[in-house]
Amino acid sequence: MMQPLRIVIADNESIIRMDLRELLEEAGHTVVGEAADGLKAVELVRKHRPDLVIMDIKMPEMDGISAAKIISNEKLAPVLLLTAYSQKEIVEKAKESGVLAYLVKPIKEANLFPAIEIALSRFQEFMELERELEEVKNSLETRKVLDRAKGILMDAYNLTESEAYRRIQQYSMSKRKSIREVAQAIVEAATRKR
Repeated sequence: MMQPLRIVIADNESIIRMDLRELLEEAGHTVVGEAADGLKAVELVRKHRPDLVIMDIKMPEMDGISAAKIISNEKLAPVLLLTAYSQKEIVEKAKESGVLAYLVKPIKEANLFPAIEIALSRFQEFMELERELEEVKNSLETRKVLDRAKGILMDAYNLTESEAYRRIQQYSMSKRKSIREVAQAIVEAATRKR
């Protein structure tokens, strides 16, 4: 059984939105917003921060693929695209927009819920990868600053690398600052002296 989700639906056909809302609410989900065009869909997603967006491709103002690209780039929510078309070029555009699942109309309950689970799962994986990438970037930045700070201390006080590191570490502990903050301060102080 899937956890109850907060969902935004976007389709220019009100009958489709109504049917979709009924299917979702019967399954215990909440539709937090409905839109008839892509522009309004993006607006609703930014406002409500739903768990999922189910959106048609062909809509006025802004199509579903363009809206999905914005939602995906801003990492707001996973997008499940609906379409009456399964042409290869549409599928390619959908993939490029960051859509995590794709469903051809007419929507059947047997297809909808597995597609929702796939979209949610892929979004979680994507967000986890983003988080890991950010940690790696931070770690590399810390290492670069730390290496510069050690070099500065080694030159200034004729220390070995391990002695310079130990001094940074001790200062970090005594001042309750991160090693990166201490190293950054050393680098900035050395830069100002020049």
